[in-house]
Amino acid sequence: MDKRARLGYGLAFGVSAGAAAASMRGFTVDDALISVQYARNISAGAGYRFDALGPSTDGVTPLPWPWVLAPFARADAWTVLVRAQWLGIVAWAFAAALLGVAVVRTTASWRVRVSALALLLACLPVAAHAASGMETGLVIALCTSSVALHDRGAASTSLAALAAAFRPELAPWALAWCAGRALAAGESRRRIAVMSALALSGAVAVASIRAYAFGHAYPLALLAKPSDLEHGSVYALAGLVACAIPLAVLSPVALKNGPPMGHAIAVAFFVHVLTVAWVGGDWMPYARLFAPVAPSLVLLYVMSSSESKPAPLVARTALALALGAYAWALVAPKGMGVMRDRLRLIEDARPVLASCDLVAAVDIGWVTASGVRVMDLAGLTDPSIAVLGGGHTSKRVDPSMLLDRKVDCAAFYVDPGFSQASLVHPETIVYAHVVSSRLAQSEAFEAHFRPLVKLRLGDGDRGYVVFVRLPTTLE
Repeated sequence: MDKRARLGYGLAFGVSAGAAAASMRGFTVDDALISVQYARNISAGAGYRFDALGPSTDGVTPLPWPWVLAPFARADAWTVLVRAQWLGIVAWAFAAALLGVAVVRTTASWRVRVSALALLLACLPVAAHAASGMETGLVIALCTSSVALHDRGAASTSLAALAAAFRPELAPWALAWCAGRALAAGESRRRIAVMSALALSGAVAVASIRAYAFGHAYPLALLAKPSDLEHGSVYALAGLVACAIPLAVLSPVALKNGPPMGHAIAVAFFVHVLTVAWVGGDWMPYARLFAPVAPSLVLLYVMSSSESKPAPLVARTALALALGAYAWALVAPKGMGVMRDRLRLIEDARPVLASCDLVAAVDIGWVTASGVRVMDLAGLTDPSIAVLGGGHTSKRVDPSMLLDRKVDCAAFYVDPGFSQASLVHPETIVYAHVVSSRLAQSEAFEAHFRPLVKLRLGDGDRGYVVFVRLPTTLE
């Protein structure tokens, strides 16, 4: 196939993938604003810290991400978030174009190539997280580009290593993929060893920086958000279904008889599934941890298609596309309004929190975007809270910690039951987070704080109850 045709396929993949991601620009997660806050402080000269007046803390798992955002961070938090979204969308569109070129260079029929594009677009997690404003969009692009450029050994391996530098759970995938790619390409043992070492260089470098700067090689989120194998296994199974594409390549015979490079992609993906289950999965929606590696299965689908009988191939493809269509029709609309709801919440909260110097909250992204300082009850940015017992929404924070730090406001999440939440009888409110419930029901908190106002989040029965510290108790 000539260069013009390859360029056409590449543009079709890139434009389509970029458009799908752009359609999800209404989706984001609260943690995206945490990275934005670090980036804004770096850009302002305050250094790598969440609180410009506080210490430097390891509050962002993808350690390099705030530095990537810093050149775009001389603006308010919401503007920086939108810039981060477009950065992810553009990066993903470029990588999808490379994937399209790799697909068209195979010997698969045009029907299989068209099906490959449809499968890529059917994967809602990829589109959603490419546009989330987090590092995931860039990491998706790095992983996809690495696989698409499998015939360029050093470049492919370097891209995989860079992806693992952003996301530590990708290190096993990077090692398996780069070693497998070199083996499939028939490279020497020495070359395989070199590529394997290079694949781990990004993760090792970031771990070393963490150990030097913060005293531990692992992300702080590992302490703040502990999980387990049971949750991770459920997450992994759900992620395989949510991404849709894995179902289209689920043919042991076709995978076994396919080309060696296909084996490398399949083994690396399987290693990643095991890694995700082992680390305990994730707490964010839309199978975020699978989004970086899901597009690589499109190339595997094309490579192994000739080894599958037509009927089973059509059946698997139809099932995957049907699940993808279901997700886009019924699940995606719920995510498209997240940014609108958050922005409305931030605007409503600004006059309420204007007199607050320090606000205690679990969901800290939107609070800091409101222009106030935050005490992180989840411990994501606060090592002293991260080490406390409990999960990230159930940390055993004592009320005395709020008093000692001179917290003057608190924002506690209610979902559901927001409409019935009574400020007159706050003891009847059922909070969504255990740490909030424990604090609100403590005698010490009741003696020093009173409910001030309710802030609705979106159109559902959820929102935040804001407490204010009694003036007579302020020191």
